Amino acid sequence: MIPNVLSIAGSDPSGGAGIQADIKAISANGAFAMAALTALTAQNTQGVVGIHLVPPAFVQDQIATIFADIRVDAVKIGMIANADIAAAVGHALDGRTGIPIVLDPVMIAKGGAALLQPDAVNRLRDILLPMATVLTPNLPEAAHLLNTDTATTRDEMAAQGTALCALGATAVLMKGGHLEGPDSPDCLVTCDTITWLDALRTETANTHGTGCTLSSALAAQLAKGHSVANATATAKSYVTHAIAHADALSVGTGHGPTHHFSRLFQNESA
Repeated sequence: MIPNVLSIAGSDPSGGAGIQADIKAISANGAFAMAALTALTAQNTQGVVGIHLVPPAFVQDQIATIFADIRVDAVKIGMIANADIAAAVGHALDGRTGIPIVLDPVMIAKGGAALLQPDAVNRLRDILLPMATVLTPNLPEAAHLLNTDTATTRDEMAAQGTALCALGATAVLMKGGHLEGPDSPDCLVTCDTITWLDALRTETANTHGTGCTLSSALAAQLAKGHSVANATATAKSYVTHAIAHADALSVGTGHGPTHHFSRLFQNESA
């Protein structure tokens, strides 16, 4: 049976991040993708020039309507934009036990635009974070959630992951792409384990939407019944391949997207 995954996130009309990236990543990882929009953005590979928020009540209606009719095997939460939308998402998901939830705390776009209003950080931390099967922050996002300095070493990454677990997430995937060096290490932290997932850094400007892509791939793998550890390793491998083959695309003049269907395209050309 093909699993169904619901993404709750904002739209990126350029197709590299947000709901568009989520749908591609979920599909590429063998699940059926559904989407509830929290915001419309006007953006391209060079940056975000405008954001139009969906009314919180309508965000909640979108989610409730999906659950009223369709089996949901996993949920991915991305851009929530403000405190009221965070509360609406939390209310819509409250009581829906047994469904894996991947929370990607989207705060800053690749080009630097703020995608999460300051008043939403507390709501995200207090309402949505405890619902998360896996929280997937990059290093600046983790520091913001903990109100501390950004980690610059592996030890600091692991310590911050442990601190985020203490706030209620079942597991935390600390994304280490902001660390200096030739590697791009991620750290999967649970209440009693720390697992490192290493990969060589690919030198490319085409990294737009990598966080959206990783969290959506992870949600798809959890929906298929894989453990958090196996789902995370598979999602990391998928994103690494998508980044490594991103230069095959020609999309924009700024931070281009990853190649979500790189393996499919590779197989067709073989």
